[in-house]
Amino acid sequence: MTITGSTDSLPVVRSALARMAELEGMAAEDIHKITLAVDEALANVIKHGYGGPCDKPIHIKLEGFDEPDGRGGIRVEVRDHGRQVDPHTIKGRDLDDVRPGGLGVHIMRTVMDKVEFSCPIDGGMHLEMVKYRDGGARKPGDAGARTT
Repeated sequence: MTITGSTDSLPVVRSALARMAELEGMAAEDIHKITLAVDEALANVIKHGYGGPCDKPIHIKLEGFDEPDGRGGIRVEVRDHGRQVDPHTIKGRDLDDVRPGGLGVHIMRTVMDKVEFSCPIDGGMHLEMVKYRDGGARKPGDAGARTT
């Protein structure tokens, strides 16, 4: 799915993500965590990558998966066309530094099982986040929306 760099688009992403995660058999608590992490990621793109709300696109890929070892879950990819940042410098703020804002990366890394930033060759940033399903793979015969 592609949205514009505006917070007006976030409720649409939240709804699609929550429904897909439900179809993929994710627990309610994990659906909340995934939604929070994606919300933080998109807010960071808008604020830091694009410098504020704009009409530039943000591409979001939601994918259910089951790995050969039986683990399964949701993979979320966020691709923007904003300012590039060295992935090694992207860190959450020290929690002892009490002030509003600045906790998005910390939240993402805390609630997701995998968070990886990269710099595509053609500019912008790419973020991949994974949340594994409690209890492993979906039950045989479960219907699920594998990709959105």
